[in-house]
Amino acid sequence: MNIVVLGSGMMGQAIAFDLCNYSCFDDITIVDQDEQALLSAKKILEGEKINFLVINVEKADDVRNLFENYDVAISAIPYRFNYELAKMAVETKTHFLDLGGNNSIVEKERNLFEQARKQDITIIPDCGLAPGLVSTITRDIVERMDSVDYVKLRVGGLPVDPKPPLDYQIVFSPNGLINEYTEDAMVLDHGQIVEKKSMTDIETIQFSEPFKEMEAFLTSGGCSTLPYTYKDKIDYLDYKTIRYPGHCEKFKILLDIGLGGEKVIRVGEQEIVPRKILIDLLMKNMPTAGRDVVLLKVLSEGLKDGKKIRLEYTLIDYYDEKNGITAMMRTTGYSISIIAQMIEDGTINQKGVFCPEEIVPPDPFFEELEKRGIQIKREMK
Repeated sequence: MNIVVLGSGMMGQAIAFDLCNYSCFDDITIVDQDEQALLSAKKILEGEKINFLVINVEKADDVRNLFENYDVAISAIPYRFNYELAKMAVETKTHFLDLGGNNSIVEKERNLFEQARKQDITIIPDCGLAPGLVSTITRDIVERMDSVDYVKLRVGGLPVDPKPPLDYQIVFSPNGLINEYTEDAMVLDHGQIVEKKSMTDIETIQFSEPFKEMEAFLTSGGCSTLPYTYKDKIDYLDYKTIRYPGHCEKFKILLDIGLGGEKVIRVGEQEIVPRKILIDLLMKNMPTAGRDVVLLKVLSEGLKDGKKIRLEYTLIDYYDEKNGITAMMRTTGYSISIIAQMIEDGTINQKGVFCPEEIVPPDPFFEELEKRGIQIKREMK
């Protein structure tokens, strides 16, 4: 089998790196519409057996012709393209995976189930960190308990050496970050799926030093389809983003005064989009490189054989200095790469459209992560 990765940015580079080092694909290609981006990726992936190709994903015929030459395609580009890409994958009988990022796009992809099944292909959105890795952890919890009282998902990508004023580092798209902070969060509450304002319900969460006391608050997107998949199996489920203390209050002020807005406003003789200004300022004034860390904690409680048990999952993953790969790239890019490899080796063979919690087997997935030094500590209490 052969595989193509769309996008040569940070996540695309991590995916390609993992495929080269762990997969059995006969041919690995990474494509981008930006030739300079491809050249940058080529330097980082120097020595790896990868083909580099310039393709504009907005040209449907070019993408369709590309897909016809590959068995599997991975999207590491903005989520707005994923539905159209998934439709093309159905046409060309190409297995397709993406990183998700938007619930409505994922829902549209799920509506392609019958077409994908008839074409004998597998489509899996939401294959990154959150959603993605946390989705598979949630499946593991459900499979290990007879009934589940709650699942609390807590994830954050952070700089190891935080700098004021926001104590944050741009580890993925700043536009995606703003979406997480502005769109409503979904919470599963005893059979009801309710929407709550993001950047609310702040709590304190602890890890080992130097992350002894962090904050976590509601954000959108991280649980994606989980409230729907487990509506009848989990009483309560929510997702919160982890940050250094004080970040939420500071960033929320920027959004409260309208800097996350996408509608054009007039300032003097100029028409501007506030969000574009905010993104530009974030990119200019916040670090985009440096050592980072991904913190993850999943808390759950339920019944097993009539006894109350708690399962807790913890992950602390650091920047890979040897290969120049961030912790966010590792936990996101390697996760989707592993799932693609499960399609290649037959571990995943169901046909249709599925989210990770429906199709990714937890133990083999966790074992593959551990081979890459990403260790999830699971404790039963």
